[in-house]
Order: sequence, then C-alpha cells, then structure tokens
Amino acid sequence: MKVARQTTLRDHAVLCGIGVHSGLPVTLTLHPADADAGVRFVRTRLEGWQEREIPADLSAVTATEFATVLGDATGPLVSTAEHTLAALSGLGVDNAIVEIDGPEAPIMDGSAAPFVAAIDAVGLRILDRPRRQIKVLKPVRVAKGDAYGEIRPNPRGFRVEAEIEFEHALIGRQVWAVDVKPETFRREIARARTFGFLRDVTSLWNAGYALGASLENTLVVSDNRILNPEGTRFANEFVRHKVLDAIGDLALAGAPLLGTYRSVRGGHKLNHAVLCALMSDASAWTWAEGEMPRPAAAHAEMVSRPVPAFAPDRS
Repeated sequence: MKVARQTTLRDHAVLCGIGVHSGLPVTLTLHPADADAGVRFVRTRLEGWQEREIPADLSAVTATEFATVLGDATGPLVSTAEHTLAALSGLGVDNAIVEIDGPEAPIMDGSAAPFVAAIDAVGLRILDRPRRQIKVLKPVRVAKGDAYGEIRPNPRGFRVEAEIEFEHALIGRQVWAVDVKPETFRREIARARTFGFLRDVTSLWNAGYALGASLENTLVVSDNRILNPEGTRFANEFVRHKVLDAIGDLALAGAPLLGTYRSVRGGHKLNHAVLCALMSDASAWTWAEGEMPRPAAAHAEMVSRPVPAFAPDRS
C-alpha cells in the first residue's frame, strides 16, 4: 500500500518586499525543517527579544481583521501570514521554518505566486515519516449574518468552494470551486491577487491599513474600471483570491485537511471561526496517518455574473 509521506524544502528560499498594511520593508526566509515539526514562524529583530518562535496553528491567531495575524502572549508578531501559508499548504509542504525580520509578511505582487516560485526553485525533499492529515468526519457550519462557512467530509482530498457577492458591476457574484493539489494551486490559484476598492483608501489609511498598497501589489477597483494597466489575470480573479486566502487560513489546522470547505460571502474571520468550530468538536474529525486520498481528477468550476449584492466582508 502506498503511503503519503511528509515533505520539507531542499534548501532555504528568500523573499524581500514590503508589508501591504505596514508599508515596512521585510525579508522572509523559508528554511527546511525536520519531520513532525510542522510550519513555524520565527520573528527576528524584536526590541528586547532576540527572537520569538510561534507555531502556525490556531493557538497563534491573534487577529483576523483585514489579514490573519499570528502572535503569542507578548502580542502580535507576524501579520498577513495567509499567502505564505497558502503557498506552503498548496504545494504540499508539511514542515518549514518561516523566518521573518519584520511585523508583516511581504505582500510581493499581492498573490502567492512569488512564494510558489521560491519554493519551486529549491524543490521539496520527501521525509521518512508518514504524513498526518485531519480527516473531517461530519459537516461543521458557522453563520455570521448573510455569510456562512461549512466544512464537510471529502475522502478524495481537499476542496474549496467559494462564493462572493459585491454590489459592483465589475465583480458582482462569482462562484468558483477547485480541488486543491499542487498542480491546480500553481496554475489556477497562486496568481490571484488581493484586491481593494479605491473608495476605501482614505478610510484604510486613516485606520493605519494599506500603507504599502499600490498597483504593483493590489488589484484596485474604481467605480467603473480596474485601475491596474494589465487588468485582471483571470476573469474571476476576485473569488480566486478568496480561495487562496481560505487555503492559507485553513492551513492553521496544523496539518493537511481531508475535507471540502465552502465559503459564502466570507473572509478571514469566517475561515477562522469554521476552523475553530471543527477543531473544538472531537467528534467532527480524526487523525489519518499516511492515508492517500482517493484518486480524483483535479478540476475547477466557475460561475461569474454581476448581480445586486451584499456589502463585502472586509475581514
């Protein structure tokens, strides 16, 4: 019987950029890690501390407003971790040390593609230890107003289904579903960029957010057009980015999921709430060690059309 084995990076990979909210320069380095180490963040250049290490799991989440923030008892340490986590999870990296010398991960081009390129450049090493996965046993659902998220069993692997609705002719209602595998992550998900509305810029700046945002790292929507000269990378890039964020947020389970996650008008807060609900219910999941998902052709499904909509979930 073929057994799924854990992986790590073959070598370290370095990414440099700025934080989309802080605007501060930052260097992020991905390092190989031993089997069963999981993904861990090491924050360096802290005042009064040599460094701080935190696990990439639910216990480390300190905030989900606009981004996923990780920290410990001393406070927040790493903001906007979701794109890094999505790339590691999407490519099947089980163990890695993420060293970061600033308060926020680099936004790069607003997508996970630069992280994917860095990981692919060094490659993966298969470890002599079975992969531990979290197998969803029953549906778990969380509703927040008109938004809801649900995770349900899926013996074929990990699948994300997302639906968004914005009262804007360039977005409207978009529905997309994808089986998350390394090849589909690279091709269909990783390049989708974070997005925002021009009308919100002043209020975000006043609140201390989006200080590093620009057309180089954010898909910006005005009242009647996309401001980025190159336009969108996908016809439904907006909902694809919601899928990317969900993959990163759900990676905080601490192990790959065997389940299907559905998000309707959701964001970081809802993703986190569903994952908390799942992991707090011992009857809803179990460990599956070395289990190979049942074969299924990787594919994506899309529906996209403008309709009257709900206000965006900004989390």
